[in-house]
Amino acid sequence: MTIDERLERLTERHEALTQSMELFQHDMAEMRAAAAERDAKFNERFSRILDVVETLAATAQNHEHRLERLEN
Repeated sequence: MTIDERLERLTERHEALTQSMELFQHDMAEMRAAAAERDAKFNERFSRILDVVETLAATAQNHEHRLERLEN
């Protein structure tokens, strides 16, 4: 194998690696965007759950106060 053939082969491998890295970067960007969207949805749902739990806690506390008043 001549030096020119080796250089040609090396150039081809370099180009293939460059393309692979570009595809990898594109895939990573898509994965990051999808993860950010999932995180946003999770945070929204979690916030709603916390609101419901706080409402339930307040309702339970109100019922407890009513029972205390009825007992007295």
